[in-house]
Amino acid sequence: MRLHTTAALAALVAAGLTPLTLPSAPASAATAKYGDDFNGDGYRDYASYADSPNHGGGVRVTFGTAQGPGTATQHIDQSTPGVYGADEEDDAFGEVRAAADFNGDGYGDLAVAARGEDADGRKDQGAVTILWGSASGLSGGTALPNKAPEQYGSMGRDLATGDFNGDGKQDLAVVNNAKAYVYRGGFTRSGTTGSVSTLDKSSSAFNVTALIAGKVDGDAKTDLVIIGDVVTSSYIASDAWFVKGGSTLTSGKTLRLESQSGNGGQAYRGGDGVIADFNKDGYGDIAIGTPLYSGYKGRVSLWYGSSTGPGTSSRLTQSTSGVAGTPEADDWFGSSLSAGDVNGDGYQDLAVGAYGEEIDGKEYAGGVQVFKGRASGISGTGSQWFARNSPGVPGALTSDDGIGWLVRLRDTNHDGTADLYFTGQAGSLRLPGSSSGITTTGVTSANDVPIEGFLQ
Repeated sequence: MRLHTTAALAALVAAGLTPLTLPSAPASAATAKYGDDFNGDGYRDYASYADSPNHGGGVRVTFGTAQGPGTATQHIDQSTPGVYGADEEDDAFGEVRAAADFNGDGYGDLAVAARGEDADGRKDQGAVTILWGSASGLSGGTALPNKAPEQYGSMGRDLATGDFNGDGKQDLAVVNNAKAYVYRGGFTRSGTTGSVSTLDKSSSAFNVTALIAGKVDGDAKTDLVIIGDVVTSSYIASDAWFVKGGSTLTSGKTLRLESQSGNGGQAYRGGDGVIADFNKDGYGDIAIGTPLYSGYKGRVSLWYGSSTGPGTSSRLTQSTSGVAGTPEADDWFGSSLSAGDVNGDGYQDLAVGAYGEEIDGKEYAGGVQVFKGRASGISGTGSQWFARNSPGVPGALTSDDGIGWLVRLRDTNHDGTADLYFTGQAGSLRLPGSSSGITTTGVTSANDVPIEGFLQ
C-alpha cells in the first residue's frame, strides 16, 4: 500500500495535531492482518502527511476503531526521538508513505520517504525511513540503505509494498534516481534487509516515476507495475511496465499510456493507479489514471490480469458512453483513483476523480465518476457521477472546489460496502455504499476524517 500526494493537499489536513493517547494492544505472533494497523488492535489506522515545526514534513496517524477513524492521534517528524535526520525545510518527510509489517512482529510499520533530504553534501538525495509499529503506535525509525546515492536522486519519490518473491516476508519497492529498487524482507530495526534488486529498462530511455503493487497473475507472489517517462528525440511518452513477482523478478509486457510529439513537455506524466479484480475472475486488473492526457482532458487505462500477466486493455475518458461530461482541457479526469466494492456484489468498483471539471461556468468545480465492476470488466454502463450539483450532495457549486483531487473507496464501518470519500475545498464528504451502489442517503461531512491517510 502506498499513497503519493502533494504539498497542496497536505495543507488541507495538516492542522490540529493532538498528542497520542492510546490503550495498549497485545502483539500477535503472526504477521499483522493489516499492514497499516500500527498498534495491533485489529483495526486499520490512517497515516496522513502533516506539517512540522520547521516545515520539513511529518506524519499524523489517526488510529482506527470499529466505526472507522477515531480521535486518538500521533504526530511524527524528523525531530521525533529515534527518527533518522532532522526537521529541515523542504525535506518532504511523509509526503510518500507505504505500510506493511516489515519485521513480522504483528504490528504494521510505515515506510516514509523524505525525497528532499540532503545527505553527504548531495542536495535532494532523498531518504526512506521505516517507522516501527508497537502497542502504543509508531515508535522509532530505521533508515533504509541508499543503494544509489545521487544528488537530486530523490530517493522515495514513490514506494510500494508486497511479498514480491513469495517467501512470506514483506518487501519494499522504492523509486530512486529514476530507477526502481526492490528491498527484500525481512527488515530489522538495526537496518539490515534482504537482497536488493535494481529494475531498469536499460534498453530504452525509461525514467521511473511511480509504482503499483498487487497480484495480477493469480499466484501467491506480488507483482509490480512500474510507471515511467519515455523520452526520445521525437516524442515524450509514459509507459506502464509489468514485472512479474518471483524469486527472480521477471520483466513482462509494457502498455503505452500516452504520448506527445516533440521532445518537450512535462515530466512525471503517467499518473498513478490501483490493482483490483474488477471482473471477479481471480486475477488483479490494473487501472492507471493519466490526467495530463490530451491537454489535461485526462483518461484512465485498464489492463486486465490473466494467468500470464496483463493482457487486454481498454480506456476510459469522458467521451466513454455512460460517463458524465465531455473531454475538455484541464478536466484532469483520472487525477485520483480508488477501488472498492460499493454494492457488496463481490466485484471491485472504481472511483475516478476529475477535479478540474467545469460545471455551469464554475471552473475547477470537480466531480467523481464511480464505475461498477462486472464480469465484462469496467465500462460506463451503470456508472454514477457525483458533484456539488448532484441531487442530495450538500454544499454550493463553486469554482476551485476541486472535488476529485483525492477520492477513496473504503468500508470504514464494516457493513460490507465501501463508502465514497472525497476531498473538496468547500468541504469533504462521505457518501455511503449500499446494495444499489453509492447513495446520498446518509451523506455526512468528512472534514475531520483523514482521507489523505487512507492508504490504498
